Amino acid sequence: MIENLTGLLIVVMVLAVVFDYINGFHDTANAIATSVSTRALKPEHAILLSAVANFAGALTGTAVAKTIASGIATTPEGAAGQAIVAAALIGGIVWNLITWRMGIPSSSSHALIGGLIGAVVAASGTQALNMDGITQKVLVPLVSSPVLGVLIGFFFMVVLLNLFQRAQPRRLNERFRRLQILSAAFMAFSHGSNDAQKTMGIMTLALVSANMWHSTEVPLPVILVAATAISFGTMAGGWRIIRTMGQRVVKLDPIHGFAAETTAAAIIFSASHFGMPVSTTHVISSAIMGVGSSDRLSAVRWGVAGNIIIAWILTIPASGAVAWLAWEILSRIV
Repeated sequence: MIENLTGLLIVVMVLAVVFDYINGFHDTANAIATSVSTRALKPEHAILLSAVANFAGALTGTAVAKTIASGIATTPEGAAGQAIVAAALIGGIVWNLITWRMGIPSSSSHALIGGLIGAVVAASGTQALNMDGITQKVLVPLVSSPVLGVLIGFFFMVVLLNLFQRAQPRRLNERFRRLQILSAAFMAFSHGSNDAQKTMGIMTLALVSANMWHSTEVPLPVILVAATAISFGTMAGGWRIIRTMGQRVVKLDPIHGFAAETTAAAIIFSASHFGMPVSTTHVISSAIMGVGSSDRLSAVRWGVAGNIIIAWILTIPASGAVAWLAWEILSRIV
Protein backbone atom coordinates (compact mmCIF):
# COMPACT_ATOMS: atom_id res chain seq x y z
CA MET A 1 0.00 0.00 0.00
CA ILE A 2 2.86 2.38 0.83
CA GLU A 3 4.52 1.67 -2.51
CA ASN A 4 1.22 2.17 -4.28
CA LEU A 5 0.62 5.45 -2.43
CA THR A 6 4.13 6.65 -3.23
CA GLY A 7 3.63 5.80 -6.88
CA LEU A 8 0.34 7.70 -6.91
CA LEU A 9 2.01 10.72 -5.32
CA ILE A 10 4.70 10.69 -8.00
CA VAL A 11 2.02 10.58 -10.72
CA VAL A 12 0.19 13.50 -9.10
CA MET A 13 3.37 15.55 -8.83
CA VAL A 14 4.18 14.91 -12.50
CA LEU A 15 0.64 15.95 -13.47
CA ALA A 16 1.02 19.11 -11.37
CA VAL A 17 4.24 20.03 -13.17
CA VAL A 18 2.57 19.35 -16.53
CA PHE A 19 -0.37 21.57 -15.55
CA ASP A 20 2.00 24.33 -14.42
CA TYR A 21 3.95 24.10 -17.68
CA ILE A 22 0.74 24.25 -19.74
CA ASN A 23 -0.44 27.14 -17.58
CA GLY A 24 2.77 28.94 -18.53
CA PHE A 25 2.36 28.68 -22.30
CA HIS A 26 -1.43 28.97 -22.12
CA ASP A 27 -1.20 32.24 -20.15
CA THR A 28 1.90 33.73 -21.77
CA ALA A 29 -0.46 36.01 -23.66
CA ASN A 30 -1.70 37.50 -20.40
CA ALA A 31 1.62 39.19 -19.82
CA ILE A 32 2.99 39.94 -23.26
CA ALA A 33 0.21 40.06 -25.87
CA THR A 34 -0.31 43.81 -25.61
CA SER A 35 3.43 44.53 -25.67
CA VAL A 36 3.93 42.37 -28.75
CA SER A 37 0.91 43.76 -30.59
CA THR A 38 2.03 47.37 -30.03
CA ARG A 39 5.61 46.44 -31.00
CA ALA A 40 6.95 47.63 -27.67
CA LEU A 41 8.84 44.34 -27.44
CA LYS A 42 9.96 41.74 -29.94
CA PRO A 43 8.22 38.42 -29.30
CA GLU A 44 11.39 36.61 -28.23
CA HIS A 45 12.35 39.43 -25.86
CA ALA A 46 8.83 39.60 -24.46
CA ILE A 47 8.76 35.87 -23.76
CA LEU A 48 12.14 35.95 -22.01
CA LEU A 49 11.07 38.94 -19.91
CA SER A 50 7.82 37.21 -19.03
CA ALA A 51 9.57 33.96 -18.03
CA VAL A 52 12.00 35.71 -15.69
CA ALA A 53 9.30 37.92 -14.14
CA ASN A 54 6.97 34.92 -13.72
CA PHE A 55 9.67 33.07 -11.80
CA ALA A 56 10.36 36.06 -9.57
CA GLY A 57 6.66 36.63 -8.92
CA ALA A 58 6.17 33.00 -7.94
CA LEU A 59 8.58 33.48 -5.03
CA THR A 60 6.71 36.40 -3.45
CA GLY A 61 4.28 34.52 -1.19
CA THR A 62 2.04 31.52 -0.59
CA ALA A 63 -1.35 33.00 0.36
CA VAL A 64 -3.01 31.76 -2.83
CA ALA A 65 -1.39 28.34 -2.45
CA LYS A 66 -2.90 28.00 1.04
CA THR A 67 -6.34 28.80 -0.35
CA ILE A 68 -6.02 26.02 -2.94
CA ALA A 69 -4.56 23.55 -0.44
CA SER A 70 -7.14 23.98 2.32
CA GLY A 71 -9.72 26.66 1.53
CA ILE A 72 -11.82 24.99 -1.16
CA ALA A 73 -12.46 21.38 -0.14
CA THR A 74 -11.54 18.62 2.27
CA THR A 75 -9.90 15.61 0.71
CA PRO A 76 -9.38 12.19 2.30
CA GLU A 77 -5.96 10.79 3.03
CA GLY A 78 -4.40 7.89 1.20
CA ALA A 79 -5.02 6.65 -2.34
CA ALA A 80 -8.49 8.23 -2.56
CA GLY A 81 -7.03 11.68 -1.86
CA GLN A 82 -4.35 11.22 -4.49
CA ALA A 83 -6.95 10.11 -7.05
CA ILE A 84 -9.00 13.25 -6.33
CA VAL A 85 -6.01 15.54 -6.85
CA ALA A 86 -4.98 13.66 -9.99
CA ALA A 87 -8.52 13.93 -11.41
CA ALA A 88 -8.58 17.67 -10.63
CA LEU A 89 -5.32 18.18 -12.51
CA ILE A 90 -6.54 16.13 -15.48
CA GLY A 91 -9.68 18.28 -15.63
CA GLY A 92 -7.59 21.46 -15.67
CA ILE A 93 -5.09 20.13 -18.21
CA VAL A 94 -7.72 18.89 -20.68
CA TRP A 95 -9.72 22.13 -20.61
CA ASN A 96 -6.54 24.22 -20.97
CA LEU A 97 -5.47 22.23 -24.02
CA ILE A 98 -8.92 22.49 -25.63
CA THR A 99 -9.09 26.27 -25.21
CA TRP A 100 -5.44 26.70 -26.26
CA ARG A 101 -6.10 24.71 -29.44
CA MET A 102 -9.07 26.96 -30.18
CA GLY A 103 -7.14 30.13 -29.37
CA ILE A 104 -9.57 31.10 -26.59
CA PRO A 105 -8.02 32.84 -23.55
CA SER A 106 -9.81 30.91 -20.81
CA SER A 107 -8.74 30.80 -17.18
CA SER A 108 -6.18 28.20 -16.10
CA SER A 109 -6.99 29.15 -12.51
CA HIS A 110 -10.65 28.34 -12.76
CA ALA A 111 -9.91 25.24 -14.83
CA LEU A 112 -7.91 23.92 -11.86
CA ILE A 113 -10.49 25.04 -9.31
CA GLY A 114 -13.32 23.58 -11.40
CA GLY A 115 -11.38 20.33 -11.68
CA LEU A 116 -10.87 20.19 -7.92
CA ILE A 117 -14.54 20.87 -7.22
CA GLY A 118 -15.68 18.28 -9.76
CA ALA A 119 -13.32 15.58 -8.43
CA VAL A 120 -14.23 16.23 -4.78
CA VAL A 121 -17.99 16.16 -5.46
CA ALA A 122 -17.60 12.95 -7.48
CA ALA A 123 -15.65 11.29 -4.67
CA SER A 124 -17.21 12.67 -1.49
CA GLY A 125 -20.28 14.70 -2.36
CA THR A 126 -20.97 18.40 -1.91
CA GLN A 127 -20.55 18.17 1.87
CA ALA A 128 -16.78 17.98 1.35
CA LEU A 129 -16.74 21.45 -0.23
CA ASN A 130 -15.90 24.52 1.81
CA MET A 131 -18.71 26.72 0.54
CA ASP A 132 -17.59 29.79 2.51
CA GLY A 133 -14.10 29.50 1.05
CA ILE A 134 -15.44 28.95 -2.46
CA THR A 135 -17.77 31.93 -2.16
CA GLN A 136 -15.28 34.36 -0.63
CA LYS A 137 -12.09 33.26 -2.38
CA VAL A 138 -13.42 32.05 -5.77
CA LEU A 139 -16.88 33.33 -6.69
CA VAL A 140 -16.54 36.88 -5.39
CA PRO A 141 -13.19 37.44 -7.19
CA LEU A 142 -14.58 35.62 -10.25
CA VAL A 143 -17.27 38.30 -10.60
CA SER A 144 -15.51 41.35 -9.18
CA SER A 145 -12.09 41.14 -10.81
CA PRO A 146 -13.30 41.45 -14.45
CA VAL A 147 -15.65 44.26 -13.43
CA LEU A 148 -12.76 46.07 -11.77
CA GLY A 149 -10.64 45.42 -14.85
CA VAL A 150 -13.17 47.11 -17.13
CA LEU A 151 -13.88 50.05 -14.80
CA ILE A 152 -10.32 50.79 -13.69
CA GLY A 153 -8.97 50.26 -17.21
CA PHE A 154 -11.58 52.65 -18.63
CA PHE A 155 -11.00 55.44 -16.11
CA PHE A 156 -7.21 55.05 -16.10
CA MET A 157 -7.21 55.37 -19.86
CA VAL A 158 -9.45 58.46 -19.70
CA VAL A 159 -7.01 60.06 -17.25
CA LEU A 160 -4.02 59.29 -19.49
CA LEU A 161 -5.77 60.62 -22.59
CA ASN A 162 -6.60 63.86 -20.81
CA LEU A 163 -3.08 64.25 -19.45
CA PHE A 164 -1.48 63.75 -22.87
CA GLN A 165 -4.16 65.17 -25.15
CA ARG A 166 -1.77 67.79 -26.55
CA ALA A 167 1.17 65.44 -27.01
CA GLN A 168 2.44 64.65 -30.49
CA PRO A 169 1.13 61.14 -31.34
CA ARG A 170 4.45 59.84 -32.62
CA ARG A 171 6.40 60.99 -29.55
CA LEU A 172 3.64 59.72 -27.27
CA ASN A 173 3.81 56.26 -28.86
CA GLU A 174 7.60 56.16 -28.46
CA ARG A 175 7.39 57.05 -24.77
CA PHE A 176 4.72 54.53 -23.96
CA ARG A 177 6.47 51.78 -25.92
CA ARG A 178 9.36 52.20 -23.49
CA LEU A 179 7.00 52.32 -20.50
CA GLN A 180 5.36 49.15 -21.72
CA ILE A 181 8.52 47.22 -20.94
CA LEU A 182 7.91 48.07 -17.27
CA SER A 183 4.18 47.39 -17.40
CA ALA A 184 4.74 44.05 -19.17
CA ALA A 185 7.28 43.05 -16.51
CA PHE A 186 4.81 44.04 -13.77
CA MET A 187 2.07 42.04 -15.46
CA ALA A 188 4.26 38.94 -15.74
CA PHE A 189 5.44 39.35 -12.14
CA SER A 190 1.86 39.55 -10.86
CA HIS A 191 0.91 36.54 -13.01
CA GLY A 192 3.63 34.49 -11.35
CA SER A 193 2.54 35.69 -7.91
CA ASN A 194 -0.94 34.27 -8.47
CA ASP A 195 -0.88 31.46 -11.03
CA ALA A 196 2.24 29.60 -9.95
CA GLN A 197 0.88 29.47 -6.40
CA LYS A 198 -2.14 27.49 -7.54
CA THR A 199 0.08 24.61 -8.55
CA MET A 200 2.01 24.98 -5.30
CA GLY A 201 -1.28 24.63 -3.45
CA ILE A 202 -2.37 21.50 -5.33
CA MET A 203 1.06 19.90 -4.78
CA THR A 204 0.88 20.69 -1.08
CA LEU A 205 -2.63 19.21 -0.97
CA ALA A 206 -1.24 16.02 -2.54
CA LEU A 207 1.54 15.81 0.07
CA VAL A 208 -0.95 16.28 2.90
CA SER A 209 -3.29 13.64 1.43
CA ALA A 210 -0.34 11.25 1.24
CA ASN A 211 0.39 11.97 4.92
CA MET A 212 3.88 13.16 3.95
CA TRP A 213 3.33 16.78 4.97
CA HIS A 214 1.37 18.04 7.94
CA SER A 215 0.91 21.74 7.32
CA THR A 216 -0.68 24.17 4.87
CA GLU A 217 2.70 25.90 4.65
CA VAL A 218 4.18 25.27 1.22
CA PRO A 219 7.52 23.40 1.23
CA LEU A 220 10.41 25.27 -0.38
CA PRO A 221 11.10 22.53 -2.99
CA VAL A 222 7.45 22.78 -4.11
CA ILE A 223 7.79 26.56 -4.50
CA LEU A 224 10.92 26.20 -6.62
CA VAL A 225 9.49 23.41 -8.81
CA ALA A 226 6.27 25.33 -9.49
CA ALA A 227 8.13 28.56 -10.25
CA THR A 228 10.48 26.76 -12.64
CA ALA A 229 7.72 24.85 -14.46
CA ILE A 230 5.59 27.93 -15.15
CA SER A 231 8.67 29.81 -16.36
CA PHE A 232 9.63 27.08 -18.84
CA GLY A 233 6.03 26.95 -20.01
CA THR A 234 6.09 30.70 -20.53
CA MET A 235 9.19 30.38 -22.70
CA ALA A 236 7.30 27.90 -24.88
CA GLY A 237 4.87 30.70 -25.73
CA GLY A 238 1.19 30.60 -26.61
CA TRP A 239 0.93 32.25 -30.00
CA ARG A 240 -2.69 31.34 -30.72
CA ILE A 241 -3.93 33.12 -27.61
CA ILE A 242 -1.46 35.99 -28.02
CA ARG A 243 -3.12 36.75 -31.36
CA THR A 244 -6.59 36.83 -29.79
CA MET A 245 -5.56 38.92 -26.80
CA GLY A 246 -3.32 41.36 -28.62
CA GLN A 247 -5.05 41.89 -31.95
CA ARG A 248 -8.54 40.47 -32.25
CA VAL A 249 -10.28 42.02 -29.20
CA VAL A 250 -9.26 45.63 -29.86
CA LYS A 251 -6.56 47.45 -31.81
CA LEU A 252 -4.05 48.68 -29.25
CA ASP A 253 -1.64 51.62 -29.27
CA PRO A 254 1.26 51.69 -26.77
CA ILE A 255 -0.63 53.95 -24.36
CA HIS A 256 -3.57 51.51 -24.37
CA GLY A 257 -1.24 48.57 -23.78
CA PHE A 258 0.45 50.34 -20.87
CA ALA A 259 -2.90 51.20 -19.29
CA ALA A 260 -4.28 47.65 -19.68
CA GLU A 261 -1.16 45.94 -18.31
CA THR A 262 -0.77 48.30 -15.37
CA THR A 263 -4.46 47.99 -14.46
CA ALA A 264 -4.48 44.20 -14.64
CA ALA A 265 -1.17 43.77 -12.82
CA ALA A 266 -2.28 45.95 -9.91
CA ILE A 267 -5.54 44.00 -9.50
CA ILE A 268 -3.83 40.59 -9.73
CA PHE A 269 -1.02 41.44 -7.32
CA SER A 270 -3.52 42.80 -4.79
CA ALA A 271 -5.54 39.58 -5.07
CA SER A 272 -2.39 37.51 -4.51
CA HIS A 273 -1.73 39.42 -1.29
CA PHE A 274 -5.18 38.46 0.03
CA GLY A 275 -4.94 34.83 -1.08
CA MET A 276 -7.52 35.12 -3.85
CA PRO A 277 -6.88 32.86 -6.87
CA VAL A 278 -8.17 35.24 -9.53
CA SER A 279 -8.02 34.59 -13.23
CA THR A 280 -5.22 36.57 -14.83
CA THR A 281 -6.94 35.91 -18.15
CA HIS A 282 -10.20 37.43 -16.96
CA VAL A 283 -8.46 40.49 -15.56
CA ILE A 284 -6.23 41.37 -18.52
CA SER A 285 -9.02 40.64 -21.02
CA SER A 286 -11.44 42.90 -19.17
CA ALA A 287 -8.79 45.59 -18.75
CA ILE A 288 -8.18 45.53 -22.52
CA MET A 289 -11.93 45.88 -23.09
CA GLY A 290 -12.15 48.78 -20.63
CA VAL A 291 -9.17 50.57 -22.12
CA GLY A 292 -10.39 50.03 -25.68
CA SER A 293 -13.90 51.27 -24.96
CA SER A 294 -12.52 54.54 -23.53
CA ASP A 295 -12.01 55.73 -27.13
CA ARG A 296 -15.39 54.47 -28.35
CA LEU A 297 -17.45 51.40 -27.67
CA SER A 298 -17.21 50.29 -31.28
CA ALA A 299 -13.41 49.99 -30.92
CA VAL A 300 -13.92 46.71 -29.08
CA ARG A 301 -14.75 43.69 -31.22
CA TRP A 302 -17.62 42.59 -29.03
CA GLY A 303 -18.18 39.37 -30.97
CA VAL A 304 -14.69 38.13 -30.03
CA ALA A 305 -15.16 39.47 -26.51
CA GLY A 306 -18.44 37.54 -26.28
CA ASN A 307 -16.70 34.28 -27.18
CA ILE A 308 -14.15 34.93 -24.42
CA ILE A 309 -16.95 35.55 -21.91
CA ILE A 310 -18.67 32.30 -22.91
CA ALA A 311 -15.39 30.45 -22.26
CA TRP A 312 -15.18 32.11 -18.84
CA ILE A 313 -18.66 30.87 -17.95
CA LEU A 314 -17.99 27.33 -19.20
CA THR A 315 -14.56 26.83 -17.63
CA ILE A 316 -15.48 25.72 -14.10
CA PRO A 317 -18.34 23.34 -15.06
CA ALA A 318 -16.46 21.96 -18.10
CA SER A 319 -13.22 21.24 -16.23
CA GLY A 320 -15.29 19.90 -13.33
CA ALA A 321 -17.08 17.48 -15.66
CA VAL A 322 -13.77 16.23 -17.08
CA ALA A 323 -12.40 15.80 -13.54
CA TRP A 324 -15.54 13.87 -12.53
CA LEU A 325 -15.02 11.49 -15.44
CA ALA A 326 -11.31 11.17 -14.58
CA TRP A 327 -12.23 10.32 -10.99
CA GLU A 328 -14.68 7.63 -12.10
CA ILE A 329 -11.86 6.02 -14.09
CA LEU A 330 -9.11 6.47 -11.48
CA SER A 331 -11.25 5.23 -8.60
CA ARG A 332 -11.53 1.87 -10.36
CA ILE A 333 -7.77 1.65 -10.83
CA VAL A 334 -6.24 2.74 -7.51
